[in-house]
Amino acid sequence: MSQEMTVAAPAAGRPAAEGRPRAWNRLRIVSIVVAAFVALAGVRAITGQPMLTSSGTFQAALAFAVPIGLAGLGGLWAERAGIINIGLEGMMVLGTWFGAYFAYSTGSPWAGLVAGVLGGMAGGLVHALATVTFGVDHIISGVAINILAVGAMRYLSLLFFVDTPGGGASQSPPLPEFPQVGLPFVADLLAPAQESQVFLVADLAGLVVGLTTQVSVLTLLALLMAPATFVVLWRTPFGLRLRSCGENPDAAESLGVPVYTYKFTAVLLSGGFAGMGGVFLAMVASSVYQEGQTGGRGYIGLAAMIFGNWRPGGLAMGAGLFGFTDALQVRGGGGAVHALLLLIAVALIAAGLALLGRALWRTRRLPLVVFAAGALVAVVAGVAALTLGAPWWWALAGVGLAVAVGVRAWTARGPVSAVVAVVAGVLVLVWFLGTDSLPGQLVTYSPQMATLLVLALASQRLRAPAGVGRQWRRGRS
Repeated sequence: MSQEMTVAAPAAGRPAAEGRPRAWNRLRIVSIVVAAFVALAGVRAITGQPMLTSSGTFQAALAFAVPIGLAGLGGLWAERAGIINIGLEGMMVLGTWFGAYFAYSTGSPWAGLVAGVLGGMAGGLVHALATVTFGVDHIISGVAINILAVGAMRYLSLLFFVDTPGGGASQSPPLPEFPQVGLPFVADLLAPAQESQVFLVADLAGLVVGLTTQVSVLTLLALLMAPATFVVLWRTPFGLRLRSCGENPDAAESLGVPVYTYKFTAVLLSGGFAGMGGVFLAMVASSVYQEGQTGGRGYIGLAAMIFGNWRPGGLAMGAGLFGFTDALQVRGGGGAVHALLLLIAVALIAAGLALLGRALWRTRRLPLVVFAAGALVAVVAGVAALTLGAPWWWALAGVGLAVAVGVRAWTARGPVSAVVAVVAGVLVLVWFLGTDSLPGQLVTYSPQMATLLVLALASQRLRAPAGVGRQWRRGRS
């Protein structure tokens, strides 16, 4: 008995149609990055704050972004397998201490890197045993690891660092450093362009010089982890099976996927990424291990992961954003962070107007000309107030018209979030125009505030893995 199967040939236009959304998403991400950089350059030109786009700021931003990104990658691996890893902070602490101890003992930074990664994986092993094997609540296990890691490393420092030269109960002796690479001729070649302060020219020169001068080898290795994670998780059968454990472990088990094995592997790798971030903090961002060195970067890494919608590309953007705000408050002080208020105000108003425009286009209850006129008046009034010193009522008139359009869209069942964004942008703009700098307390906590702001704005379009946080048991649906 034979059967014949006829396979229909794919339509000629289908590959292009299927590839179009992916290409569109990539183009959208690139356009967002370019628009953000152009807006930052414009704020630098308007406010006269060269620290916003200087090469030193971009170097510091990269140094601050790498440990956040590594922690975020750790969270991404764990949550893609269905395990919430709040213990990233504690695993980073383990990475800082073990990396520092073995680097100091052997005199080799590479030995410290291996030890730090293994130390983070040890924390991941504890978390995996608690959550996967024994079914402990993921949050409770992660918090316990964070608490125990700090106390245990304090105890080990008392044992091994107190009697060493330069060491103590809360810090290690000086550590060997990783080699640095770069393009030394780039800084000299672009120095005139960077000093010219010409719009976009000086900003691009600062970006290129900052990213090509005195870059640690560990930084380059860490930067490769994001595309490597994408390739492994989205382009290999291993990654497909691992992600299926986070989406629907019951279905994965029915297809023969060893769910426990994949969950264990993901959490171990998660701890390894966090440990690598700890090594970076102890041996690249600094030259000694210090107690409290992580500074909550494990939690900020989780925020970057959520901002990136559990994907490496978006995570890298979030880590870069948080690293930039951290670098700006360290190098630029209150004046540079105050200049960011203008960028935040413009972003909020633009986002709100875009949402309102979409609502008006769908409802068609107001002519599109009215919306365009309101947006134009708001933009022109804001530019006049900033550049020409026009009276306040111009800016308030434009803002009032934009708010009136927003209220009209709200009554037409438009998005309430658009109105909130426009009003918040107006308030931030008034704050910027009415002050010259920010208090030191706000400047210090600007990275944390940026984290909260970004998560609040991006929360509506996020999709976590369906099975994340679920206490799964084999054979139970």
